[in-house]
Amino acid sequence: MLFTEDFLHYVWKFKLFNRIGLRTAGGEELEVLSAGQHNHNAGPDFHNARIRIGETTWAGNAELHISASDWQRHGHTTDGAYDNVILHVVYHNDVQLMRADGKPVPTLELKNRIPEELYGRYHNLVFGNQSIIPCEANINTVDGITMQNWLTRILVERLEKRSEAVIAALNHNRGDWEETFYQFLAANFGFKINALPFELMAKSLPQNMLAKHKNSPLQIEALIFGQAGFLRDDLTEDYPQQLKREYDFLRKKYNLQPIEQHLWKFMRMRPQNFPTIRLAQFAALILQSNHLFSKVMETEDVASLRKLFSSIEINHYWETHYHFGKESKPLGKSLGTASINTILLNTVTLFLFSYGRHLQLQHFVNRALKLLENIPGEQNNITADFSSLGLKINSAFESQAFLELKNSYCNHKKCLQCGVGIKILKPA
Repeated sequence: MLFTEDFLHYVWKFKLFNRIGLRTAGGEELEVLSAGQHNHNAGPDFHNARIRIGETTWAGNAELHISASDWQRHGHTTDGAYDNVILHVVYHNDVQLMRADGKPVPTLELKNRIPEELYGRYHNLVFGNQSIIPCEANINTVDGITMQNWLTRILVERLEKRSEAVIAALNHNRGDWEETFYQFLAANFGFKINALPFELMAKSLPQNMLAKHKNSPLQIEALIFGQAGFLRDDLTEDYPQQLKREYDFLRKKYNLQPIEQHLWKFMRMRPQNFPTIRLAQFAALILQSNHLFSKVMETEDVASLRKLFSSIEINHYWETHYHFGKESKPLGKSLGTASINTILLNTVTLFLFSYGRHLQLQHFVNRALKLLENIPGEQNNITADFSSLGLKINSAFESQAFLELKNSYCNHKKCLQCGVGIKILKPA
């Protein structure tokens, strides 16, 4: 049989083996009262198992291996963490193991006790030929409740992993949520391709510095475009020259060092998405909304949240320009619906979740999940693949969950750690 140790864990956890007439390798009667709690960290595989051997009931840890000799190969003989193992569960008992006191380690061999049908389903799932995901032929047989519960769980897993970066930045910013939100929001305005220069610009220009100039649109714009590296000496039009004069003064006042202009990317991009336009929009948002993080936390209505980002008005100069000194046809340069959805998804939702988890305020976690339900699902290759299997993706709640499913489970064939895979494998 070809299988991984994970399969053995699955068989043991759900007791999917023939339990009639169980005996240890030494011939003693054995009964599994409880398989124990699956341990995904260091140490024995299952904690708090309960086993009856002969007339004695034992409570402790169980360790699983494909072959008994793996115990020695994995160094458990000299590891004190394995001294209290009450049962060694193996597929093939190829050696007799002894404890330090000379007594044998109680061993249960599962060879010839695992149903062929179960193994066949497992083999087809993990080792079969699939084009999209391992369970593509069976995923539609999973009931809606199981699917929804699993998607919710892995969506939370995804948000927990992403929130680690938020908390790390929060600690770096000495617990300042406003500054941390400002930095992440700036990176989000870069929309992947210009996320790094946007983030560098924001980190070089603290929000409390901008707050000192909140009554001067020209100075806010000068600081942002100046620190972004766009205010050069060869500017000829009135507005850019005004920005340059303001920035030169403020740069000396605050001892500022701009980032390099070459970091910004313009290639293969629509003019509405040029970083200059995004910077103008970002400046307008900063001007319109002081303490933006607090406003986001206080605004529970989804429509009102959208309005925070849709109602910004950029400087008139950008209505007819897409770069300094380069004119364009008059176009709407406000944030579009798709851009706002991206900001809500990647920044607002993330901070609602991170804030709620960090301060143990479940209300904000629930708001994050509810907001995802009100954002349209992303359209990409992964969501297209799941849609082709007949799965509905109505919102970002589902699309984000399916992204996590594909990247963290399907790609690594972690079917036996996946709620969907477990449901498919489990006997009816």
